[in-house]
Amino acid sequence: MSTTEKSTPVKAQPAAKPAPQRVVPVKTMVKPALKAPAAKMPAAKVAAKTTASATTTSKAKASATEVKSVKEKKPKLIRDSLTMPKAEYAVLDELKLRAAKLSAPIKKTELIRAGIKALAAMSDSAFLAAAKAVPSLKTGRPSK
Repeated sequence: MSTTEKSTPVKAQPAAKPAPQRVVPVKTMVKPALKAPAAKMPAAKVAAKTTASATTTSKAKASATEVKSVKEKKPKLIRDSLTMPKAEYAVLDELKLRAAKLSAPIKKTELIRAGIKALAAMSDSAFLAAAKAVPSLKTGRPSK
Protein backbone atom coordinates (compact mmCIF):
# COMPACT_ATOMS: atom_id res chain seq x y z
CA MET A 1 0.00 0.00 0.00
CA SER A 2 1.15 3.41 -0.69
CA THR A 3 1.20 6.18 1.86
CA THR A 4 -1.03 8.43 -0.20
CA GLU A 5 -3.85 6.00 -0.28
CA LYS A 6 -5.92 5.76 2.77
CA SER A 7 -6.91 2.40 3.73
CA THR A 8 -10.38 2.10 4.94
CA PRO A 9 -11.35 -0.94 6.73
CA VAL A 10 -13.99 -2.91 4.91
CA LYS A 11 -17.09 -3.07 6.99
CA ALA A 12 -18.68 -6.40 7.09
CA GLN A 13 -22.36 -6.25 6.35
CA PRO A 14 -24.48 -7.73 9.01
CA ALA A 15 -25.89 -11.08 8.07
CA ALA A 16 -29.51 -10.89 6.99
CA LYS A 17 -31.79 -12.26 9.61
CA PRO A 18 -33.80 -15.16 8.35
CA ALA A 19 -37.56 -14.53 8.34
CA PRO A 20 -39.11 -15.98 11.42
CA GLN A 21 -40.89 -19.17 10.63
CA ARG A 22 -44.37 -19.53 11.98
CA VAL A 23 -45.01 -22.75 13.65
CA VAL A 24 -48.58 -23.78 13.11
CA PRO A 25 -49.73 -26.50 15.42
CA VAL A 26 -51.36 -29.32 13.54
CA LYS A 27 -54.60 -30.39 15.07
CA THR A 28 -55.10 -34.05 14.79
CA MET A 29 -58.58 -35.26 15.19
CA VAL A 30 -58.99 -38.84 16.08
CA LYS A 31 -62.16 -40.21 14.62
CA PRO A 32 -63.79 -43.04 16.45
CA ALA A 33 -63.51 -46.28 14.59
CA LEU A 34 -66.59 -47.03 12.54
CA LYS A 35 -68.43 -50.09 13.58
CA ALA A 36 -68.43 -52.65 10.88
CA PRO A 37 -71.95 -53.96 10.33
CA ALA A 38 -70.56 -57.37 9.55
CA ALA A 39 -69.00 -57.62 12.99
CA LYS A 40 -72.36 -57.92 14.73
CA MET A 41 -74.52 -59.37 11.96
CA PRO A 42 -74.03 -62.29 9.66
CA ALA A 43 -73.15 -61.39 6.09
CA ALA A 44 -76.55 -62.51 4.80
CA LYS A 45 -78.38 -60.03 7.03
CA VAL A 46 -76.05 -57.18 6.00
CA ALA A 47 -76.64 -57.95 2.34
CA ALA A 48 -80.39 -58.15 2.92
CA LYS A 49 -80.38 -54.75 4.66
CA THR A 50 -78.44 -53.04 1.88
CA THR A 51 -80.69 -54.62 -0.75
CA ALA A 52 -83.81 -53.57 1.15
CA SER A 53 -82.61 -49.99 1.45
CA ALA A 54 -81.72 -49.91 -2.25
CA THR A 55 -85.18 -51.17 -3.23
CA THR A 56 -86.82 -48.69 -0.87
CA THR A 57 -85.01 -45.76 -2.45
CA SER A 58 -85.77 -47.02 -5.95
CA LYS A 59 -89.46 -47.36 -5.01
CA ALA A 60 -89.45 -43.83 -3.62
CA LYS A 61 -87.92 -42.52 -6.84
CA ALA A 62 -90.46 -44.45 -8.92
CA SER A 63 -93.38 -43.13 -6.89
CA ALA A 64 -92.03 -39.58 -7.19
CA THR A 65 -91.98 -39.87 -10.98
CA GLU A 66 -95.49 -41.36 -10.94
CA VAL A 67 -96.75 -38.43 -8.87
CA LYS A 68 -95.26 -36.01 -11.37
CA SER A 69 -96.86 -37.82 -14.31
CA VAL A 70 -100.22 -38.20 -12.52
CA LYS A 71 -100.19 -34.58 -11.34
CA GLU A 72 -102.62 -32.63 -13.48
CA LYS A 73 -101.58 -29.52 -15.33
CA LYS A 74 -103.10 -26.26 -14.18
CA PRO A 75 -106.01 -25.22 -16.39
CA LYS A 76 -105.41 -22.32 -18.73
CA LEU A 77 -107.02 -19.18 -17.35
CA ILE A 78 -109.01 -16.82 -19.54
CA ARG A 79 -109.60 -13.16 -18.73
CA ASP A 80 -112.89 -11.66 -19.79
CA SER A 81 -114.95 -8.61 -18.99
CA LEU A 82 -118.68 -8.47 -18.56
CA THR A 83 -121.44 -5.96 -18.24
CA MET A 84 -124.18 -6.09 -15.61
CA PRO A 85 -126.64 -3.72 -14.01
CA LYS A 86 -125.47 -1.86 -10.92
CA ALA A 87 -128.10 -3.55 -8.74
CA GLU A 88 -126.87 -7.04 -9.66
CA TYR A 89 -123.29 -5.94 -9.12
CA ALA A 90 -124.26 -4.81 -5.61
CA VAL A 91 -125.63 -8.30 -4.98
CA LEU A 92 -122.11 -9.62 -5.55
CA ASP A 93 -120.85 -7.41 -2.71
CA GLU A 94 -123.70 -8.54 -0.46
CA LEU A 95 -122.90 -12.19 -1.16
CA LYS A 96 -119.20 -11.55 -0.41
CA LEU A 97 -120.16 -10.01 2.96
CA ARG A 98 -122.50 -12.93 3.65
CA ALA A 99 -119.69 -15.41 3.02
CA ALA A 100 -117.35 -13.40 5.27
CA LYS A 101 -119.90 -13.51 8.11
CA LEU A 102 -120.04 -17.28 7.69
CA SER A 103 -116.23 -17.24 8.15
CA ALA A 104 -115.62 -18.30 4.55
CA PRO A 105 -114.33 -15.20 2.74
CA ILE A 106 -114.69 -15.43 -1.01
CA LYS A 107 -113.44 -13.39 -3.94
CA LYS A 108 -115.71 -12.00 -6.62
CA THR A 109 -114.29 -14.39 -9.20
CA GLU A 110 -114.85 -17.38 -6.91
CA LEU A 111 -118.40 -16.24 -6.29
CA ILE A 112 -119.16 -16.04 -10.02
CA ARG A 113 -117.56 -19.44 -10.59
CA ALA A 114 -119.68 -20.93 -7.77
CA GLY A 115 -122.78 -19.50 -9.45
CA ILE A 116 -121.80 -21.09 -12.75
CA LYS A 117 -121.32 -24.46 -11.03
CA ALA A 118 -124.71 -24.11 -9.36
CA LEU A 119 -126.33 -23.37 -12.74
CA ALA A 120 -124.58 -26.36 -14.31
CA ALA A 121 -125.85 -28.65 -11.55
CA MET A 122 -129.51 -27.58 -12.07
CA SER A 123 -132.01 -29.61 -13.97
CA ASP A 124 -132.97 -28.33 -17.42
CA SER A 125 -136.28 -26.86 -16.26
CA ALA A 126 -134.69 -25.05 -13.27
CA PHE A 127 -131.88 -23.76 -15.49
CA LEU A 128 -134.39 -22.41 -18.06
CA ALA A 129 -136.38 -20.69 -15.31
CA ALA A 130 -133.20 -19.01 -13.94
CA ALA A 131 -132.06 -17.96 -17.42
CA LYS A 132 -135.48 -16.42 -18.25
CA ALA A 133 -135.46 -14.48 -14.95
CA VAL A 134 -132.39 -12.53 -16.09
CA PRO A 135 -133.23 -9.75 -18.60
CA SER A 136 -131.20 -9.42 -21.78
CA LEU A 137 -128.73 -6.50 -21.92
CA LYS A 138 -127.28 -4.51 -24.76
CA THR A 139 -123.75 -5.78 -25.26
CA GLY A 140 -120.64 -3.65 -25.54
CA ARG A 141 -119.23 -0.71 -23.65
CA PRO A 142 -121.58 2.07 -22.62
CA SER A 143 -121.34 5.29 -24.64
CA LYS A 144 -119.89 8.37 -22.98
